[in-house]
Amino acid sequence: MAMRLVVRPSPIHSVGVYTAAPIRKGTRIIEYDGPRITAEEADRRYEGAARTYLYGIGDGKVVIDGEGMAAYMNHSCDPNCEVDEIKDRVWIFAMRDIAAGEELLWDYNLYDDEDPAPCHCGSPKCRGTMYSEDWIRKLKRRAARKNKNGGKPKSGHGTAEREKANLPIKVKTPSYAAGPNG
Repeated sequence: MAMRLVVRPSPIHSVGVYTAAPIRKGTRIIEYDGPRITAEEADRRYEGAARTYLYGIGDGKVVIDGEGMAAYMNHSCDPNCEVDEIKDRVWIFAMRDIAAGEELLWDYNLYDDEDPAPCHCGSPKCRGTMYSEDWIRKLKRRAARKNKNGGKPKSGHGTAEREKANLPIKVKTPSYAAGPNG
């Protein structure tokens, strides 16, 4: 049975994806799909872009250039959905029962950038950014080392670090935070 989803204006950002019918916890809702490209190709294509709809699969060497409805799902620090990678496919699942009319939201957990990615989710649990808590800690450690080393960073960041991390890729603005949250 096809999931009844609609894209419409969102108070979080631009547009979002809403369910027209109740969804039970654990339900596979929609696939985050699109052409697969390399991280280097994504960097080249979207250099300077304000918004992107990218998702790094596995080790981040392959990136989904998001198309379709899932790319319009907004970020929240208190999401009702989560992402799971199954056999090189990216699926969105319900983390809890979701009522008809509710916006479908997931935590982008962005990383691999230092540009601002403010969060506008409005949740009492909002951390103020779409970056992951791990990435925020890493940036703080990097800043502390830089201050300790007289302003010189210890190491660079980019594709090599992105490939070492096993998190969704952020190429510019939320890969699909690019979606409406960009």
